[in-house]
Amino acid sequence: MIRKPFQWIVNRLPYSEPFLFVDEILKVDEKSAEGTYTFKPDATFYDGHFKNNPVTPGVILTECCAQIGLVSLGLYLLGEENNIEDLKIGMSSSQMEFLLPVFPGERVRVTSELIYFRFHKLKCNVKMFNEEDKLVCKGILAGMMGVHNE
Repeated sequence: MIRKPFQWIVNRLPYSEPFLFVDEILKVDEKSAEGTYTFKPDATFYDGHFKNNPVTPGVILTECCAQIGLVSLGLYLLGEENNIEDLKIGMSSSQMEFLLPVFPGERVRVTSELIYFRFHKLKCNVKMFNEEDKLVCKGILAGMMGVHNE
């Protein structure tokens, strides 16, 4: 079995199916993160969005960008030694621009560049690309995260 070097981040994400939008973290360092996700064709949010032509809702694209580009990067910055049960996280702002649709079954790649991480507030520039490497959406996401130790 091949060990993925950043699988510990995916394992510690505070999400589970059907609300986990990270398949793999490809790379992460102190200033950036990159990962992928394939949208499952049978996801319930496609029902009725839109009739006979399902498209991934923008709020789900934003969530995918946040899970890969914000939370995964934040977990890396906090360090592998921190326990997920102690993680506190919340989105504080999002400013996204949507350029192309994402259809059921599509695989996307999210990149993130750190703007800052101080006083437990993390802010990043995020971009999502489709399999043709075309820009799907981009924006700035921010959240509060930290580990609560009593």
